[in-house]
Amino acid sequence: MTDGRRAYIGTFTTAGGPGIVTADVDPHSGAPTVLSSLDDVPDPSYLALSPDGGTLYAVSETSEGAVAAYRLGGDRPQQAGPAVRVGGGPTHLGLFAGHVLTADYGSGSVTAVPLRPDGALAGNASGVLRHTGSGPRPDRQREPHAHQVQSDPSGRWAVSVDLGTDSVRVCTLADGSPVLHREIALAPGSGPRHLAFHPDGTRAYVVHELSPTVTACRWDADGGALTPLTAVGVLPGAPAGDAYPSGVAVSSDGRFVWTATRGEDVLSVLAVEEEGLRLVTTVDCGGHWPRALTAHGRHLYVANERSGDVTWFTVDPDTGVPQRAGSVEVPAASCVIIG
Repeated sequence: MTDGRRAYIGTFTTAGGPGIVTADVDPHSGAPTVLSSLDDVPDPSYLALSPDGGTLYAVSETSEGAVAAYRLGGDRPQQAGPAVRVGGGPTHLGLFAGHVLTADYGSGSVTAVPLRPDGALAGNASGVLRHTGSGPRPDRQREPHAHQVQSDPSGRWAVSVDLGTDSVRVCTLADGSPVLHREIALAPGSGPRHLAFHPDGTRAYVVHELSPTVTACRWDADGGALTPLTAVGVLPGAPAGDAYPSGVAVSSDGRFVWTATRGEDVLSVLAVEEEGLRLVTTVDCGGHWPRALTAHGRHLYVANERSGDVTWFTVDPDTGVPQRAGSVEVPAASCVIIG
């Protein structure tokens, strides 16, 4: 490899996954080559990189729940101190204001864990924000289910997406604890799962798990305000069976949004328009049950959980349509990040 890129792949060890997988990424074709795996924490389903690329963070998606930090350099991450318990079945994590924040699906909360200056975990969780509310779907929305948390592009706000309450919460930190700034309601029963910001920092897109749609929103970083604008379907017609959208990504030039839908096993291409999105087409995801997708340059990477592979695509820069380029076996793959 000539430019030092690596792919880090999360997996479910309880479903046969090898833990955290490190792969070399060819700078031209985008092809990943597996180098190592590390299974020191169970079910490292979601990963995040520090801004300097030197530290990797992982949630342990178990009922006990934990977050772990790893030093990078070489072909195998090295754990930087013990994992820290967060509880609540965390499904996602992000970095914000000198802390790791976890989205705890089981307990419907966001937990903050402080970081040392070198990026290692500083100790136990410093605060928890417990979501409240429910939705109209009793099978999935009897209680809050925080599914994603991340910093906004300005770094002033943390944004959490809750499938159980059909809402997005904008938060700050006070004395190491997440504090609610405002909550934004989305369509009842839609089950928002993940949010991706536009590169211009003024727009965001929320993909919904319980309805195959994505909502285009306006984002005001000065006031920490998210305003829903329009929703569009991510499928060209009614689903043939199960259809559970999972991931959402925005192209680096801001012209396209992609989503992945489990059950239908497709990627959707949406063109960005001034006040919303337009569905262009769908393509096969290259496997079964695409749990997450990541855009990096001209390539898309899809973690196909049930077929046990990571498939990568080359994107046409004019149309945004991805073309399958290859796949690599990764049992129970759950996410891919590139650094």
